[in-house]
Amino acid sequence: MEFLLAFAALLLILLGLIGCFVPVLPGVVLAYAGLFVMSFCDASQITATQLWVYLALSIVVSIADFVLPAQLTKIAGGSKEGIRGATAGMIAGMLLGGIIGIIIGPFVGAVVGELIRDGRDKGRALRSGLASFAAFLVGTGLKFALTLAMAWSIFGEIWLMIKNVIS
Repeated sequence: MEFLLAFAALLLILLGLIGCFVPVLPGVVLAYAGLFVMSFCDASQITATQLWVYLALSIVVSIADFVLPAQLTKIAGGSKEGIRGATAGMIAGMLLGGIIGIIIGPFVGAVVGELIRDGRDKGRALRSGLASFAAFLVGTGLKFALTLAMAWSIFGEIWLMIKNVIS
């Protein structure tokens, strides 16, 4: 049973790592699920405190990833049209362009949204698009860093499990 739980945790953490870059998969949630599953192993040294801390961080990072694009676009001087364009671009990019579309879609959407609002201010449109792209990078970086931390815990637990079997 221990190895089944460890295998499930490993599978979840790997899907979580992939999910950091593919919006269809909730990467941080999958990684946390892997950590949670791993905590049920008899030899697990994952504490309840660790689970609560990782849960809180997972919630914060997930909210930040959702809020960052609009906030950074707004800070860069983007309008509601730019924010809506970035959102539409993200959805269109996800549906039409795979991973490249997910990266480029929000940028293009924000630029197009700003150009629709005021076609003369190309600088503002470009700033809005770059802010949307920066938000994607920051959000992805936060998700990846947290998921790597959870992966480190899981891999450490699996290593201890293997070490105990060999000894």
